[in-house]
Amino acid sequence: MGIKQNQFPNAETDLKRAEGIPQTAQTQAPAYRLAFADPDFLCSDELRSVRIQLEMTKPEMILSERGIESTVVMFGGARIPDPVNKKDARTKTLSDLSKYYEEARKFAHLVTLRSMESYGKQDVVVTGGGPGVMEAGNRGAAEAGGSSIALNIVLPIVQASAEYSTPELFFNFHYFVTRTPHFLLPSTPV
Repeated sequence: MGIKQNQFPNAETDLKRAEGIPQTAQTQAPAYRLAFADPDFLCSDELRSVRIQLEMTKPEMILSERGIESTVVMFGGARIPDPVNKKDARTKTLSDLSKYYEEARKFAHLVTLRSMESYGKQDVVVTGGGPGVMEAGNRGAAEAGGSSIALNIVLPIVQASAEYSTPELFFNFHYFVTRTPHFLLPSTPV
């Protein structure tokens, strides 16, 4: 006789039950917290490998749920300004490079129009989620009416978010080692 499906409560159910328990010294102690709902435990050095696995798994699950089969990766400089906002450029050299922002935007627009022929399942634009050419890629996709993926990372300096990326596909990473494969895993070989 097999185990019935959903015989055990899921994590959300247990979290809700834990909220309703009587408040005592024992139930308030860190040891009593459910392990998966204990940020102190999850952020400990000993669980680094678990956090790496979670960072690998979360984007894979979301992209799979969305049915995304392939991507087109756009790498580019974070400091290359939008030609309209050349005043943002810190140097004349960066201002001169602003033409590449426009080229990246146009390219992403064309790629996204092609992607929409597969209902956004193939050749979805993916960027690093930052400013400059990355922003141009997400912007071109948005202007075409499609989706784009942004793979951002926590940096010591403040990095602007990709305001043009699809919010449901805007990922934030702690580890470079988990971010990098996500550029390559679903990308279309050329």
